[in-house]
Amino acid sequence: MKKKVCSVLLVLCMAAGITGCASKSDSGKTEAKADTKKEAEETEIQVFIAASLNTVMQELAEAYHKEHPEVKITFNADSSGTLLTQIEEGYECDIFFSAAQKQMDQLETDGLVKAGTRANVVNNQVVLISLKDSDTKVAGLEDLQDASSIALAGGSVPVGKYTREALVKLGLLSGKEDASEYTSAEVSDALGGVEISEQDNVNKVLIAVAEGACEVGTTYYSDTYGYEDKLDILQTVSYDLTGNVIYPVCLVDNKEADGTQMKAAEDFYEFILSDDAKAVFDNYYFDTDVER
Repeated sequence: MKKKVCSVLLVLCMAAGITGCASKSDSGKTEAKADTKKEAEETEIQVFIAASLNTVMQELAEAYHKEHPEVKITFNADSSGTLLTQIEEGYECDIFFSAAQKQMDQLETDGLVKAGTRANVVNNQVVLISLKDSDTKVAGLEDLQDASSIALAGGSVPVGKYTREALVKLGLLSGKEDASEYTSAEVSDALGGVEISEQDNVNKVLIAVAEGACEVGTTYYSDTYGYEDKLDILQTVSYDLTGNVIYPVCLVDNKEADGTQMKAAEDFYEFILSDDAKAVFDNYYFDTDVER
């Protein structure tokens, strides 16, 4: 009888020991995973984005940072033309997200696009805006000459180029093969001398109209997000006049980046192209139904 009791106790003790070891082992694995996440090497990536992407990209960066707290994302938001020039001048950049194909074409010609990484992400649309209930006589691009003042991005800024291309198609501008080459003064003359306030990027156009400095202006539909109570969309300009407003993205050949930085840039680039990101772009009035 004593031998049976001893045997039972021995089995129970062994079982408890095994359970304890397993618990310690599982705990050790959990702690190891936590330590690995904490010890992930910190890095910073430079992401150059068209000004019209600033709001949506801030939200995407916050979502990404929750899963990758070790990666700091620094944005440089401006007109695509300005960003292209900065990259060509040697500014450190890991990802370029342009508002037009022209700047991406040039970057590729410069040999600065990493092979196989150029991809179309979203489509946008040019809109003509005014302050809500402004009583403007302008209903569309065809009667811009009736405005007291126009906020217009420069020709090197994609939205400025698209606007000029639309004016060419409407017969209001003529004589130049490249619409982007029309100066604001030439546009003003073609429209009967209307006052034009030239802006460096699309956000500045939006602000000029939203603050009442200009009667009307051309911006992107996505930029009206959050301004629905302040602005009226007078016209959504047809693609027949502007062509598609495609935003391409690429990884930039950054010679200064180390392995950790390059891997983080590649991962964030993939996140921009993910279905999760697509849902966020949709919320900000971008059209994600594009061929990549």
